[in-house]
Amino acid sequence: MAFGWIDGQAEARRRAGLVRTLRPRPADSPLLDLASNDYLGLARHPEVIEGATAAARTWGGGSTGSRLVTGTTELHTELERELADFCGFEAALVFSSGYAANLAAVTALGPHGSLLVSDAGNHASLIDGCRLARGATQVVAHADPDAVRKALDTHDGPAVVVSDTVFSVDGDAAPLAALVAACREHGAGLLVDDAHGLGVLGDGGRGAARAAALAGADDVVVTATLSKSLGSQGGVVLGPARVIGHLVNAARTFIFDTGLAPAAAGAALAAVRLLRREPERAARAREVAAELHARLTAAGLEAVRPDAAVVSVRAPSPEGAVRWAADCRTAGLAVGCFRPPSVPDGISRLRLTARADLSRAEIERAVRLIVEARS
Repeated sequence: MAFGWIDGQAEARRRAGLVRTLRPRPADSPLLDLASNDYLGLARHPEVIEGATAAARTWGGGSTGSRLVTGTTELHTELERELADFCGFEAALVFSSGYAANLAAVTALGPHGSLLVSDAGNHASLIDGCRLARGATQVVAHADPDAVRKALDTHDGPAVVVSDTVFSVDGDAAPLAALVAACREHGAGLLVDDAHGLGVLGDGGRGAARAAALAGADDVVVTATLSKSLGSQGGVVLGPARVIGHLVNAARTFIFDTGLAPAAAGAALAAVRLLRREPERAARAREVAAELHARLTAAGLEAVRPDAAVVSVRAPSPEGAVRWAADCRTAGLAVGCFRPPSVPDGISRLRLTARADLSRAEIERAVRLIVEARS
């Protein structure tokens, strides 16, 4: 029978407690949200919504084609200029998603004969980019610059070190200064995904590369999503103009994909401009994360100290994590639930996302509900 093997895989997932289901949320959900990636609380901000609606009125519902045909509007170009300036890079290129941006950057910068050195904790989009690239890939121990050096020592040709800046599972930050030092010792490039750093780290949320004084360097390329701190949709690659020009000509997810919808571009542009005016939102997101961590550990839970806005709380098992998250939801709190294969170490977690717009009372309520649901 065609696709008969799917039934066996479904049963194996059921036995392991790893079945995933879709849960549509209503527009007016009563749940306190610590599950989304809306770190700055901008997804429903009036200015961001107006940016989206004005763009849709002006440009229509879709971009109508690939970026090289009809899918590049003046709005896309304006957004790219604004993102490059805000983050401190020479140029930027916008994609339909952060996933597409990562596939583009990794595959286009990892040609035949090159070496990609990939952190073991990287996001699936970076992993898939390495799998699709024509170059060879070496996976190295998590956040280990010495392991990166050893991998680079084995290769004489072009090389790129690939890493998240803030890892999505535990919220820990990559040692960017040590990584770029290892790269420069070997003439390698550094490609980092700042999905969880943009809007949270750096001066006024300008990102992890800016915080590490790497923004604008000719050997550093940064990818990011527009769907987390900026409350919109899409992705971007930031870097030297010659790298961006190469992507325009070589990145398949740019050449063959439909351009980002105008509404998403308009929302992201409005969010960047709002963040310029309200840079304190970035620091507030970090403060909320630190307070969540302090209160949860004080209550006896095992939580990873956050480097940005992700707070990871260890769960006893995949099934236990699912029950814990479900009990939180029943009590009125939405939290993330990470289980294998989403976690590289096989340890299940509740994943909490701090938001800059959370009040002290909401933080206290969230901690109380998490602790009560665990007991």
